[in-house]
Amino acid sequence: MEKKESKQKLLTTCLLVVYLIVLTWIILFKMQFSIRDFDHYRNLNLIPFHGSTITNNGVNFSEIYNNIIIFVPFGLYVSMLKSNWPFWKKVAPIATVSLLFEVSQFIFAIGASDITDLIGNTLGGVIGIAIHLILCRLFKADFKVNKFLNIFSLIGTICVVILLATLVVYNA
Repeated sequence: MEKKESKQKLLTTCLLVVYLIVLTWIILFKMQFSIRDFDHYRNLNLIPFHGSTITNNGVNFSEIYNNIIIFVPFGLYVSMLKSNWPFWKKVAPIATVSLLFEVSQFIFAIGASDITDLIGNTLGGVIGIAIHLILCRLFKADFKVNKFLNIFSLIGTICVVILLATLVVYNA
């Protein structure tokens, strides 16, 4: 059983690495291949749900939802790899990575650094942690839940890679 668990953890780690690479490409590089194609601008918003999320005097919820959704897998992966960690220890790497993305955007002038993004990203990770916790309690077996999530994540990762490859070929 321990050998199967270590194979599952290895698969989870590999999927996490692919996820982080794709996440970096989406957030920092805006799915571009050339730094020359970037719109170099620097913007900092430290007021939650203000600034970049305001459209026509209303909050643009789609940007917030996207930030939440894109970080749900991070919470799942952290929970799968570190199921024995307390909640705050699982949230810490998610919030830290999100903060690093926001700071990097500001330092390199490659986007808007927004506290709302940090909140949304962290909330997405928390939702991923909660999903894992609920599934483990429902099925009373971490190994089976992790195996299911790894299969689901592998299929999702393959689909995302195919989609991104299609976008690259189409835009070339």
